[in-house]
Amino acid sequence: MKEDYFKQAAQEYIKRLSAEFRIDNIEIKEEQSLEREADKILEKLEKLGRIYKIVLDREGARLSSEKFAELLYNERAANAAFIIGSSHGLSERVKSAADFRLSFSDMTFPHSLFRVMLMEQIYRAYMINNNRSYHK
Repeated sequence: MKEDYFKQAAQEYIKRLSAEFRIDNIEIKEEQSLEREADKILEKLEKLGRIYKIVLDREGARLSSEKFAELLYNERAANAAFIIGSSHGLSERVKSAADFRLSFSDMTFPHSLFRVMLMEQIYRAYMINNNRSYHK
């Protein structure tokens, strides 16, 4: 992320979650070819081993915060990787490798802002599942 304010916002949620979760941010350089980018993404995912893959895709399922919390805290998704596409989107190979396709909106967001939005929703899910009042 280039903008310090987005870095700081994402870092705040990571800090809040770090006592309970290990959060790794793995980035790859954007490619002009979705297929070359897909190769890199799938290679990174393979190195992570057995992991629940959630692709952020505007054609994916839309969930309320409560349903998202249920998804994250079931046994299958306890160890999850979130895949955010580049400005060119994601290859169908990456989308079809996903265990779940999630949409936040039909709108397109800047990558840096979206990463903050995702971290906030993960934090919100944590608060929901721990019966804490943040999510109201």
